[in-house]
Amino acid sequence: MPDSHLTLSQLQECIRQTLCDAFDTPVWIAAEIGELKVNARSGHCYIQLVEKGGRNGVPKAQASAVIWASQYGMLSSYFRGATGRSLEAGMNVLLNVTVTYHELYGLSLRVTDIDPLYTMGDLERQRQQTIAQLREDGVFDLNRELEFPAVPLRIAVVSSPQAAGYQDFMNELGASPYAFKTTLFEAVMQGHGAENSIIDALERIADAMEDFDVTVIIRGGGSQSDLSFLNSYLLGFHVAQFPLPVVTGLGHDKDQSVVDMVAALSLKTPTAVAAFLVDRVADFDGRLLALGDAVRNIAARTLLQHRREIDMIGALLRERAYGVSSRLTWRMDALQEKIKSTAVRTLAEQHTFLSSLPGTLKALASQTMASAARELMQAERLTAAVDPRNILARGFAIVRSEGTAVKNASNLNPGDKLDITLYDGCISAEVTETTNPTNNKTNHEERR
Repeated sequence: MPDSHLTLSQLQECIRQTLCDAFDTPVWIAAEIGELKVNARSGHCYIQLVEKGGRNGVPKAQASAVIWASQYGMLSSYFRGATGRSLEAGMNVLLNVTVTYHELYGLSLRVTDIDPLYTMGDLERQRQQTIAQLREDGVFDLNRELEFPAVPLRIAVVSSPQAAGYQDFMNELGASPYAFKTTLFEAVMQGHGAENSIIDALERIADAMEDFDVTVIIRGGGSQSDLSFLNSYLLGFHVAQFPLPVVTGLGHDKDQSVVDMVAALSLKTPTAVAAFLVDRVADFDGRLLALGDAVRNIAARTLLQHRREIDMIGALLRERAYGVSSRLTWRMDALQEKIKSTAVRTLAEQHTFLSSLPGTLKALASQTMASAARELMQAERLTAAVDPRNILARGFAIVRSEGTAVKNASNLNPGDKLDITLYDGCISAEVTETTNPTNNKTNHEERR
C-alpha cells in the first residue's frame, strides 16, 4: 500500500486550482448549442455545448455551461435584438466563458458575454447555402416567372388568425370597393413548428389551386425573435416551385429572407400586400374604364366619319338617280312615239289588207268552188264505176244462198238453193256439184 496518497476532495481541489490558475481570465469559445433549458423558478439558463465533427457522428467535445439569471435576461435580449432570433438548440454561438470547477458538479463554463455577430455570420452562411442549393436545383426563379393575374380577387392566405398583421390585411381589403374572396389557411408563423405548418398550408392550397388566383404569406406585429425558418431550404423549395404566384408580407425590416427572395413578390407588411392587390385590381379597373372611353371615342369618330360618307353617298345617289330618271323619261318618250308611229303604220297596213280581202276571198271562193266541182265529177265517175247495175251489165251476177252472198264454193253443198241476180232479172237454181280449183275435184253439176 503506497505511503502517500490523495483523497478525492484533495484531487478535486488540485484540479480546480490548476484550472483556475490556467484560466484565470474569461476566454471566448465557439460551439454549437446542443441543448438549452431555462429554469422557470430560478431563471437560470442551462446549456449543453458541443463541437461536432467526431467519428461516427460522435461529438469531438462537449461541456455544460450556465448563464445565471442575473445575466440571462440582459444577454438574451441583446442577442435577440441583434439577430432577430432567440438562443436555441442547433445554433452556433461565440461565448465569453469563465472556466470553473466544482468538487461535486465537475467542470462547468459560466457564460458572461455573447457575440451575436458570430451567430449572424453563421446564419448568413446558412442562408447563402440555401440560396445556392435552390439555384443549383433550378427552382429559385420558378415562382417569380409565373404570370401574375391581372385581377387577383381570389386569395389564399397563409397566416395565423390571431396575428395583428392578418387583421390589418383583411381591413385593408375590406376598405376597397372590390369583391375580394379570401380563404384563410391557418399556420404557425413563428418559433418551433412554423416551417412544417406553413408547408402543410401550402400543400392544402395546391390541392385546390383552381379556386385561387394568388397566395399570400403574411405575419406582422408581435415578436420577431424567430424568423430562421424563413431561410430554411425545405420551405424555400416549396415556395419557389409553388404553382400559384406567392406574395409575402412578413413584417420584418432586415435583409430579405430566402422565402422573400423566391416568392413572386415580396413586400414589407401585410398591409402593403393588401394595398398592392387593391392597386392591381384598381389598375385593371382603370384600364377597363380607359378602354371603354377609347372605344366610345373611336365609335363616335367612326360614326361621324360614316355619317359624312353616307351624306356624300346620298348626294351622289340622288344625282345619279336624277340622271337615270331623266334618261329613262327620254327613252320612254321616244318609245311612246315609236309605238304610236308603229301602231299608225300597222293600222294602215291592216286597213289596206282588209280592203283587198273581199276580192281575194271572192277569187279564192271561185277557185274553191271550181275545185270542188271537179272533185264531185270525179266522185260521180267513181261512183258510177262501182254501181252494181253497171257491173252486172258487164256480165257479172250476184249469187245468194238463204239471203247471204256466196263468196266461196266450198261453203255450198249439193241441193242448196241459190238466188242469182243478173242485169235484167233474177233466177233460182239448185247446187248439184261444186268444184275446188286447187285440186280440180268435181262433185255434181248444177241443175236449173
